[in-house]
Amino acid sequence: MSFWTRRKAIDTAHAGHDGPALKKTLSWPHLVALGVGAIVGTGIYTLTGVGAGLAGPGVILSFLIAGAVCACAALCYAELSTMIPASGSAYTYSYVAMGEPVAWVIGWSLILEYTLVCAAVAVGWSAHAQGLFKMIGTPDFLLAGPHAGGLVNLPAVIISMAVAGLLALGTRESATVNMVLVVIKIAALAVFVALCLPAFDASHFTPFMPKGFAANAGPDGVKVGVMAAASLIFFAFYGFDAVSTAAEETKNPKRDLTIGIVGSMAACTAIYMIVAAVSIGASRTEVFSASEAPLVFILETLKHPKIAAGVALAAVIALPTVILAFMYGQSRIFFVMARDGLLPRALSRVNAKTGTPVLMTLLTGVLAAVLSGLLPLKEIAELANAGTLAAFIAVGASVIVLRLREPGRQRVFSTPAWPVVTGGAILGCLYLFASLPAKTQHYFLYAQLIGLAIYFLYGVRRSVLAQGSPPTK
Repeated sequence: MSFWTRRKAIDTAHAGHDGPALKKTLSWPHLVALGVGAIVGTGIYTLTGVGAGLAGPGVILSFLIAGAVCACAALCYAELSTMIPASGSAYTYSYVAMGEPVAWVIGWSLILEYTLVCAAVAVGWSAHAQGLFKMIGTPDFLLAGPHAGGLVNLPAVIISMAVAGLLALGTRESATVNMVLVVIKIAALAVFVALCLPAFDASHFTPFMPKGFAANAGPDGVKVGVMAAASLIFFAFYGFDAVSTAAEETKNPKRDLTIGIVGSMAACTAIYMIVAAVSIGASRTEVFSASEAPLVFILETLKHPKIAAGVALAAVIALPTVILAFMYGQSRIFFVMARDGLLPRALSRVNAKTGTPVLMTLLTGVLAAVLSGLLPLKEIAELANAGTLAAFIAVGASVIVLRLREPGRQRVFSTPAWPVVTGGAILGCLYLFASLPAKTQHYFLYAQLIGLAIYFLYGVRRSVLAQGSPPTK
C-alpha cells in the first residue's frame, strides 16, 4: 500500500492497536475544567494589552471574530471526537479522513502548537511572578531572555518543568489540581470585573477602530488593525482542542467530550467579552497596551494596589493550568504518533504505576522550558497560532470528507449546518493565517519542511501501517 493511500479505519482508530493503552480516569467535570483551564489564561491576563495596542478599542471585535472562528472549529471537534474517541485529536482525525502524510503534517503542527503555547504561557506567568522572584533575590539577568537583555527567563523554565513533573504523577491527580486552580482563576477575573465596573467610561471606546479593520502594515512595518489583533488573540481562545486529546482517558467519551468541548468554549467566550469590555471601559487602550500584565496595571491605576497584587498572585497560582492542559495534550500527541510508528515506538511507553507516558511528558517540559527561557511572548504566541490554524483547517476538512464518504455512519453529536460551519472554520482560519506577520508565516513553513524531512527519513517506512497492519476499509 502506497504511503499516499494509508488511512486508519474509524472502527480501529481507538481500538485494535497492539500498543500501550491509557487509563480511563476522567469524567465531564474534569474535561470542562481542562478546557476552561486551557482557554482562560495568558490570552486574557496578558495578551489583552498586546491586542489593544494593535487594534485599539476594536480589540473587542477581534475577540468576537477569533471566538466565532473557534466556535466553528469547536463544533467540528465535537462531532469527530465523539465519532472517533481516540487520543491524537486533529492528528488522528486527519489519519482517518485524509491519510498518513496529511496526518503527519497536522501532528507536527500540533507539536508546534502545544509546545509553543506552553512556552508562551510560561513567559506570561513569569511576567506576573517577577515580584516574587525579586523578593528572594533573583538577579535581573535571570528574569528575562536574551531579547530583553537578560540571560534566561528562569521563572518560565521553572514553571514549565514543575507542571511536567505534576503531569508525570498521573492524569487524574493533575486534573483534580487543575479544577481547583481554575476556580481560583475565574474568581480573580470576577473580582477584576466588579472593581472596574464603577470606573466604566463609554468615551474610551471612541474612536473604535483607530488602526482600521484589515491587517495592514503600520509605520514600523508591524501589522496592525482589528484582524491583526484577531490573528494574535486567536491564541487566547483555543484550548478546547486539548479536551479532545483526552478521549482515550475519558470514561464516557460519547457524552462527556461534547460537554467538555462545547461547554468550555461557550463559557470562555462570555468571560473574554466581559473582561475585554470592562478593561477598555476602565482605562484607555493606549494606556494599558504596553503592560505585560494589563489587568494588574488597570487595577493599580484605579488605586486598588492590594487587589492588584491579589489578582497577580491568582495569575501566578492559576496560569499554570494552561500549561498543564497543553502540556497534557502535547504529550498525548507525541504518544499516539509514537504508538503509530511515525516516531520511535519507545516514546509511547506508559508508566505501569501512573498510567501516563512519563518520558514524553518530561520531554515536552524540557522543550517548553528551553523556548520560554529564550524567546519573547508575542513571537511565541504568533507561531503557536500558525500551528493551531493548520490543525483547525484539517478538522473542518475531515468533517467534510467523512460526511461525504460515510454519510450513514452514526454521529453521537452532529455539527449543525455542517457545510456552513466547516466553511466558516476553514475560511476563517485561512484569513487569520494571512493576517499573521510574514515572518511568522515563513517560520511555520520552515518548521513544516523540517517535519516533512523527518517523516520521509523515518516515519514513512516505520509507521504501523507501513509494516503490514490491516489496511483501512
